[in-house]
Amino acid sequence: MYISIFFNASARVNESSTQIPEEQRKSTIRHKQMLVGYSSSSEEENQEEHQEETAPNKDASPTREEEEEGEDGCPARKKPRAEPQVSKTRLPVPGSLMSMFPDDDDPETEDSSLHGGRIRSFRHERGNWATYVYLPYHPEEEFEEVLEELFSAASDGGVELTQQEEFHLSLSRTVVLRHHWIQPFIQSLRADLAHCKKFVCSARKLKVYCNAEKTRTFLGIEVCSGQTQLLDVVRVVDRTMTEFRLDTFYKEPSFHVSLAWCVGDMREKMGGCIQKLQCLVDDREEGPFDLRLDGVELRCRTGNKTFRFPLEP
Repeated sequence: MYISIFFNASARVNESSTQIPEEQRKSTIRHKQMLVGYSSSSEEENQEEHQEETAPNKDASPTREEEEEGEDGCPARKKPRAEPQVSKTRLPVPGSLMSMFPDDDDPETEDSSLHGGRIRSFRHERGNWATYVYLPYHPEEEFEEVLEELFSAASDGGVELTQQEEFHLSLSRTVVLRHHWIQPFIQSLRADLAHCKKFVCSARKLKVYCNAEKTRTFLGIEVCSGQTQLLDVVRVVDRTMTEFRLDTFYKEPSFHVSLAWCVGDMREKMGGCIQKLQCLVDDREEGPFDLRLDGVELRCRTGNKTFRFPLEP
């Protein structure tokens, strides 16, 4: 009996001894979990210092925006941080491009000695295009012979003439067009001339002309037939001129083809030999010379560009 009581008591003692460590073990586990979930303040400080060292410098970013605190404690409007100024070096313009756009005061364009003593009627400026409408004349062999005889006779009278570079009959004044006006001007002129008919005119009478500035004198041959058709064309051209607020043609035009020119106002001197020159035109073996102009197309020259306007049959 004593033996059984002893064993029962020892068993209870063993059970209680085994239960206590188990409770302590669970308490220890719970305590460790709490330690893991809440790090110490010293660990947090170490982590913050590490993040500050490894994080990029946000203040140095040019796209960062700063918030400034207003007087009421609320965040004020964000102000973008100014980007650092980067110095840019301009590349030099190639010489080939500079030569395409010369200065306005080009000595070669204004030096009259380079143009046979001729002086411009208006100042040369960049972007200004001298423009006129005309009927071209294509010289014949007989015409060349007549010119040689006229130049020789004028030289005997003390007048040295220079032959025209090309021959034409003007149908407008020489006006100035800005470059950006050229295309609409030509379009308007083409539309107005679309219904003009072909015609023929002739010239026979020599006449002396002088420009408005009296810087050049011309020997021309005046039209004697076909003036009505020429006046019809001039009225059409004048409509385009008026549209662009440009000068129209003369009210009483003397249609002619300029043959030659000389520098200065030489009307009086040339008038003294004009009868002799006219005889060379009229008294030819094969009969009087008639300069015939076939009006199959008109042309407009603006600067170095030439535009053609074929006439209807």
